[in-house]
Amino acid sequence: MSTSNDGSNPSPETPSLDPAIADRLKRDGNGLVAAIAQQYDTGKVLMLGWMDDEALRRTLSTGRVTFYSRSRQEYWRKGDTSGHFQFVKSVALDCDGDALLVQVDQVGAACHTGTESCFTDRQLPAVVGNRPE
Repeated sequence: MSTSNDGSNPSPETPSLDPAIADRLKRDGNGLVAAIAQQYDTGKVLMLGWMDDEALRRTLSTGRVTFYSRSRQEYWRKGDTSGHFQFVKSVALDCDGDALLVQVDQVGAACHTGTESCFTDRQLPAVVGNRPE
């Protein structure tokens, strides 16, 4: 992948992602895994970002969430430019290994549009289902 906007490039001295974790990941064709950010105390889903091994390593080892930008092809640590930080509370891998759930303490808006969540006021019309009685 590319450089980081937080000034830290992976180098030979930089530890890599724990192989036991890396072996469990099912990456897409670009080496990425979907990462869902959720507010830890309310359960509100905030956003979806993408991580490669290096972004996940940084997230697990720094206490701040780092994503990989597919459009800019660089790492970005949430909050470095916006001031809307995500502090890691926990990280879980789903049963298939193709998605991460990152529980965070969000400071400010999670969405680049300024809304609390990337899903705020973006509901689609859908038939509501009900479980049988």
